[in-house]
Amino acid sequence: MRIYITTQGSRIIKEGRHLLVKKGDDTYHTLFVDKIEQLLLFGNVEFTAPARSLLLRAGIDTIFLTKDGRYRGRFELPEPKNIFLRIKQFDLLHDPNFGLDFARRVVEGKMRNMTTLLHRMKRSKKIRKPGFKASEIKKLHISLAKADSIDSIRGYEGLASAHYFSVFGRGFNRDQGFRRRVRRPPTDPVNSVLSLLYTFLFNRVYAAIRINHLDPYPAFLHTPDYGRTSLALDLMEEFRTIIVDSLTLSLFNLGILKNQDFIIDHEQIKQLQSPAALDTKKVEPDVSADPYGFISDTSSDLFDQPEQQIEDHPNQVENDTTGKRPVRLTSEAFTRVLENFERKMTTEFHYQPYDRKITYGDALIAQAGEYRKVVEGKLGYYVPLLLK
Repeated sequence: MRIYITTQGSRIIKEGRHLLVKKGDDTYHTLFVDKIEQLLLFGNVEFTAPARSLLLRAGIDTIFLTKDGRYRGRFELPEPKNIFLRIKQFDLLHDPNFGLDFARRVVEGKMRNMTTLLHRMKRSKKIRKPGFKASEIKKLHISLAKADSIDSIRGYEGLASAHYFSVFGRGFNRDQGFRRRVRRPPTDPVNSVLSLLYTFLFNRVYAAIRINHLDPYPAFLHTPDYGRTSLALDLMEEFRTIIVDSLTLSLFNLGILKNQDFIIDHEQIKQLQSPAALDTKKVEPDVSADPYGFISDTSSDLFDQPEQQIEDHPNQVENDTTGKRPVRLTSEAFTRVLENFERKMTTEFHYQPYDRKITYGDALIAQAGEYRKVVEGKLGYYVPLLLK
């Protein structure tokens, strides 16, 4: 179970073997630590020393974010005990053939998921441009297969992302103001939601890596650097389209998010878009049933329903250095996004390696497990998860 605490001014205290979330004299939640996998605290949420000790003793992945969802940090839990697995991970950093093959497979998987989603846009919206861009991305596969360095692979990923995001806005039922991917800071509602959901996804991938007793730092596509959890960033690439991009389309197209759900400072946006700045509980639609996000496209009438180009660590990328947040969700809309992200993560699909249905959340853990098998030599190569 993952618990999100968003009530500002709340306080977490220990009572016996469980935790209470209180504000003033009122108790909002009772948390049973043996049922919690991850605890996410947004903004002004405090906890007592006994509560902190209980969280650490129980080994609960506790994450700290700003009120609007920007990653700040987490409790550092004990390191995995399998030192030999970690040694193998670091040894592979010196194997150029392994790194090149892994990075190529990760980017190829990401590209294939991009092209699948663009073709779904083409069919559902009956417009040609997404299909054209999907073809441009497919052409890059030939060059990707011949790439002889990870830097080249990053370059092809950047080109593919440029093609993809140039038409991503065509997937919405109406113009949402999205023109390109803007990270620091997002200047339209779509970019704001993308950045928030990428942060949520990163946290889940990081947890999946730790569950598999892997070290989150050594990897290949994202250059190992001081404080950069490169493996988490590498393994989340294939899931960006599958989970975040499709969910973002669903949130807007199903009317779960509307214009009034965003607080927009138009003056800040104008400043940020200047040349100088550019350089430097009602019943909701079921977001999990939106066809853009299906792992398998099985129905012909599915769509009749309503720098280094690779992303960096969320606390490096999604934070803006200007201190400005020109577009942000209202508190109520923020809660809706959280709820629908969790709904998405608990949606089931047929996972081929296990030959049975599992949830998207379990798929993150499973894919990290597949990577561990590659590191240990039990599998010959890593196979990304694909939309079909």
